[in-house]
Amino acid sequence: MELRHLRYFVAVAEERHFGRAAERLHMAQPPLSQQIQQLEAELGVTLLHRTTRKVDLTDAGLVYLDRARAVLSAVDDAAAEARRVAEGVQGRLVVGCVGSATYSLLPAFARALRDELPAVDFVFRGEMLAPDQLESLLARRIDLALLRPPVENSGVRVTTVRRDRLIVALPEDHRLARRKRLKIEDLREEDLIVHASHGRSVMHGIVTDLCRAAGFEPRIRHEVAETSTLVTFVASGLGVAVVPEPVAELGVPGTTYRPLAGKQGIDLVAAVRADDDSPVLARALGLLVRWQERTTPR
Repeated sequence: MELRHLRYFVAVAEERHFGRAAERLHMAQPPLSQQIQQLEAELGVTLLHRTTRKVDLTDAGLVYLDRARAVLSAVDDAAAEARRVAEGVQGRLVVGCVGSATYSLLPAFARALRDELPAVDFVFRGEMLAPDQLESLLARRIDLALLRPPVENSGVRVTTVRRDRLIVALPEDHRLARRKRLKIEDLREEDLIVHASHGRSVMHGIVTDLCRAAGFEPRIRHEVAETSTLVTFVASGLGVAVVPEPVAELGVPGTTYRPLAGKQGIDLVAAVRADDDSPVLARALGLLVRWQERTTPR
């Protein structure tokens, strides 16, 4: 039995006439009659009562018609779904994001994805440090990583999304909050709050390098895993922090921000596995780049 036998039978059952069914199927009537006879012979039951004027369904034929329609509908649905997946408009994608972009880029990007690709099941995991994202990406627990470089792995392909300026997060009553702009040297005597060290945070290394380049060792008092915790610590007066500019969008009461002098900045990149040719991933990555270009101030 082949799918064409089911299609032939459904056409005859719906038209109740071999001639009209043959026209509908764009074939001659004698081969159609032979195919239905072969189907009945294979099933060992009579599906149709034939007369010179019309065709009626037997009780077995009525039951078989319902099941044949369901099978053909399922086959058509499967084909349509396969095409949607191949076109990248249906599927599943897990997106990871560093803390500094979790509260700025991720919400708007998530809305853009749902507007453009409503049939795709997106899962978002924010507040992930860059090394954790890279590990999860290579382990195939996430498909798209939004993180801070460097990304030194031949199995990963990287696209720059944007560059963020560095700013200083201060308690709102801090003496340095009266200034319009700060230099890294201004933080020489300040207690610093940074993301976790031991190779787990790109920002930790950047802050340390900036301080050492200015001629002093940073006074690191607190290390945290999440950006939201870092800003909360600043608001509590436990220290100050150097952060990417989007962190200011967290809006934690008790915290204020000042630009850091110079052209200090840090890139945000999208990383994917080099061997990942998923159509859904390609569409999402293309949408991210186009959306970011539209929303980035000129």
